[in-house]
Amino acid sequence: MSVLHEVPISFDEDRFRFHSYEDFEANCDLKGDLYDVVGYMKLVNGQTLIERPILDEVEIATSRHIMVHVQSHDGPVMKLYLWYHAATDFYKKFNSYEKAPTVLLVTTVNTKRLRGTFALTSMSSTRVFMDYDVQPTKDYFTWLGSNPEIGKQVSAEVVTKRETLTIADIFFYMKHESAKDAFFECTAMIDDVVHGSAWYYIACSGCHSKATKRATSLICTNTKCGKTNTAGVAQYRAKISVYDNSDQAVFVLLGDAGRELIVSSYFEVPVPEALISTIGQTHKFCVKVTEHNFSGNTRAITITKVLSLDTPPPTEVSVENNIAATSEKTTKSGNEVCGPSNGRGDSADGESKRISAV
Repeated sequence: MSVLHEVPISFDEDRFRFHSYEDFEANCDLKGDLYDVVGYMKLVNGQTLIERPILDEVEIATSRHIMVHVQSHDGPVMKLYLWYHAATDFYKKFNSYEKAPTVLLVTTVNTKRLRGTFALTSMSSTRVFMDYDVQPTKDYFTWLGSNPEIGKQVSAEVVTKRETLTIADIFFYMKHESAKDAFFECTAMIDDVVHGSAWYYIACSGCHSKATKRATSLICTNTKCGKTNTAGVAQYRAKISVYDNSDQAVFVLLGDAGRELIVSSYFEVPVPEALISTIGQTHKFCVKVTEHNFSGNTRAITITKVLSLDTPPPTEVSVENNIAATSEKTTKSGNEVCGPSNGRGDSADGESKRISAV
């Protein structure tokens, strides 16, 4: 055996295997070949690229993953979970760019359907490339520059369809050991309006999350806002009893989440009297479950938005969406935002404070 010199056959240093969204879907959960994906980043950990996303190194080290919404050419937006070293590599590479990169190439990803939602997950062999790192990212960057309308076709806030669950399914999810914050859609009938509880809470004037009273000021409980001397504003908090063919629950409407139920009178008629006319109506509800639901001590669930039955399934804003993300060795789960609501900071069973207490 001798060493070959001046070999006439050239080998690419990096060979990539790109596939379409349809190919990913067709091979989902089959545990077959691993594929590479290249596309345009829409969201990074729930943040748009309109302004440079702020990535928290400590938070990433704790959660051990980064979630990116990526759109390949003019196909649907896909959720991409980068775990462990892939998340670290993404963080370092992303921050090394003076201007936020827009093109992402990730190798050897696995296709999964996580609680009904299609997603791509990284593996131990995954590598991360951006903008001008390798020829395919350069080519994609050039193509994107020549087709700027493609990047604008899907809003950065339009990412994927919500998963629909029954009330019983939601309670089952809440009891799961790996359950994390999550957002679902549920169709149910209103059978009563719950009386006897405070009908509003005091919120931060900036983000409308719940505010906590201190000796001389109000402090926002939303860590991403963190105002230590916020002005308090009253936000509606009403409870309705609902049921479907599987179970019964109490849904809590926060802020303007119940606007669709009583339309123009929502901010003019006292709650809960204004909700009486909704008894017997069936609606689609955007349901939010958070840590306080996992204790099993409450059947009250927060609602972020109410939809009519004839409303087509809307898309959702994804903010740190981690519903049952699966890596090569570990299964995680997390949250996904159903839709915007001005009352996003208070939990369903959280204590409401009256404005007179301020």
